Amino acid sequence: MQLKLLDHYFLAQAFPSFCISLGIILAALMLERLLVLLDLLAADGSPLGTFLGLLADLIPHYLGLAIPSALCVSVFLSIRQMSLNNEIDALLSSGVSLFRCARPYVIVGGIISFLCIILYGYVQPYARYDFRAAFFYASHAGWVPNIQSHMIIKPDDHLVMIVDKATKHGTHLSGIFIQQKTKNEKNQPVQHFIVAKEGEFHTAQNRAKVQLDLYNGQNLTLNPDDNNNITNFDKATKTLQQSHKRLSYRDRGTGERESTIKRELTITELYQQLQHHTSKISILDIKAEFHFRLVRSLSIICIPILATGLAITKKRKKSNLGFAIAAVALVGYDHIQQFGSDMVASGHYSALVALWLPLAVFFCICYTTLLLKNGLYAFYPSFLLNRSVKKIRK
Repeated sequence: MQLKLLDHYFLAQAFPSFCISLGIILAALMLERLLVLLDLLAADGSPLGTFLGLLADLIPHYLGLAIPSALCVSVFLSIRQMSLNNEIDALLSSGVSLFRCARPYVIVGGIISFLCIILYGYVQPYARYDFRAAFFYASHAGWVPNIQSHMIIKPDDHLVMIVDKATKHGTHLSGIFIQQKTKNEKNQPVQHFIVAKEGEFHTAQNRAKVQLDLYNGQNLTLNPDDNNNITNFDKATKTLQQSHKRLSYRDRGTGERESTIKRELTITELYQQLQHHTSKISILDIKAEFHFRLVRSLSIICIPILATGLAITKKRKKSNLGFAIAAVALVGYDHIQQFGSDMVASGHYSALVALWLPLAVFFCICYTTLLLKNGLYAFYPSFLLNRSVKKIRK
């Protein structure tokens, strides 16, 4: 298992293409989602920090899709280029088989498979929940930057605010007038009229509330017993929120949709549910999700074997359909995995038949592909007969 000089050379050939293809595939997968998010957040007037936070939460999901594709592309391109440069032929002539050439890539595939268990089992569930929570708060508290000059703002039924001038995307205000209705200790209505020369908005950390800092103003309080008073202030802080919207988000692993709940559970939590079922989702859904994540991670080990076998072609052939075959095979196998997960969730088949059996078949296909390119002459009866005759003569 130690990486020797030949292994270092193969990995050095594939590493640059892996990084480039990973970046391109990741950007291509996220592009459409980024445009939708940018449009929604721009309509709500949310700041750039919210967009970057949502972008960071999206990366683990699309990284799980991009890593297998990038691994296949990098191995295929590196083996294909060495085959065109006759390096593979020189290695084969010196007694090095294609299985020996694919060994460093298979080792790296095993390491990536282990990392993907962590990615699929732990990182993605938390990232999915963080994305939904951040998007919830962004959509429920994005009304503040939309403030414009000479605009009437009514965040709830008890407060009305008029702004004479708004700058810096609606966060810096001038000429502020606020009318607010509250109740005193005796549950009697009290009215407040606040005027301020300037003010600034600050969003709370959970984006459920908004803090308004007022400078150089007055507060007129009208009490029901005619005991009115006026207060001058240099700085005052007021907290605003939209009371007609739900301002707290659900906990992770809870909700109305079963598909959302099981995808937000870590692989350890799924295993615990298999042992002691306490969730409202069915045990079949939990079993399907648990085995689907494991099978999806272990399938990455087969990708270097398939890519190495398809990258080798005859010298006289100008075109190589191996890359297209690899792409179709990976996409088809991914759909088979998803279909198998649905079959397990519906109770038609067990996880051993619907998920683990396709993995074994896919591995056999990849191994056979590499075996065909490496040469099957050792299995022909004529060769075995000639070899036996030579040994007898000796």
